[in-house]
Amino acid sequence: METKTKNIRGDGKTVFVAALFVASVFVLGMKLLNPTPIQIFVERNGVDVQQIPGFFTYTDVVILVISSLVLGISGAYLLFSVPVPAEKPAAEDAGKLILEERKRRWGEISKTLKDDERKIYETILESDGIIEQSEIVEKTGLPKANVSRGLDLLESKGLAERRRRGMGNVVLLK
Repeated sequence: METKTKNIRGDGKTVFVAALFVASVFVLGMKLLNPTPIQIFVERNGVDVQQIPGFFTYTDVVILVISSLVLGISGAYLLFSVPVPAEKPAAEDAGKLILEERKRRWGEISKTLKDDERKIYETILESDGIIEQSEIVEKTGLPKANVSRGLDLLESKGLAERRRRGMGNVVLLK
């Protein structure tokens, strides 16, 4: 949690550099879109002022160069100095955590189950929470009908779920 808070708020230097980045983008954009108009004074029978748009003065060029440098330096700083947050646990890790939690709850759940239900649930649990129905029959030694009825009861209690896969079922813990 501490790292997340620090990354969101940032330290003072990072905030300052980010402000410089935004300001230089703004200045650069404004100068590129709106160059200072050049005024030419022509004196014939009086003073005639003409403006030539689209040309940059030396001051504009200096401002553009400085803004570009500040933009590049601050962008590089922000890109390379901000720490990358730690990777989030992969889906497998999350699945393992859920499975471990279910194994901890096993003591409470086992009290409410009958013998066949207990064998089936334990077999699913040992298979990391996912197993084909035909494998349950093989591992428990129970008849297909008993496994089917036991799974019906586990589903009605919200402990397991069957999903159709091809010619058979895959059983998942909930």
